[in-house]
Amino acid sequence: MFRVLLFSAIVALSPALAPAVSAADEVVRYQLTEWKAKHIHDEKKADTIAKTLKKLGCELKREEHSGHIDVKYRCPKWHELKLDTHDEAHKWETWLKEYGFKTEHQH
Repeated sequence: MFRVLLFSAIVALSPALAPAVSAADEVVRYQLTEWKAKHIHDEKKADTIAKTLKKLGCELKREEHSGHIDVKYRCPKWHELKLDTHDEAHKWETWLKEYGFKTEHQH
C-alpha cells in the first residue's frame, strides 16, 4: 500500500521537478554512484518511473525480458531538488532513499 501511495506522490510531485524560478526554502541533494534496477511488470508504471528518474538527471537503461521491464539507473554526480515546503522535501527524500540514493536535506 505504501508503494502505491508513494507512486501516486511521484506523479503528483512531478511538476516540482521543473526548474525553480524563485528561491525555494527546502533543498534535497541526491546521488547514486552504482547502477540500481527496478523490476516492473506494469509498462505505464515503468514509463512514469523512467520519466521521473530522467527529470532527476539520472542515466537510464531500459530492458524488457521475461515478462517484466528492468529500469536501470544511476546518478553519479550530486544533484539537487529545490522545493517549496518541508513536506515536499521529505516526500522526495523518502522516495529517493527507497530507490537507493544517498540524500542530504537542507533547510
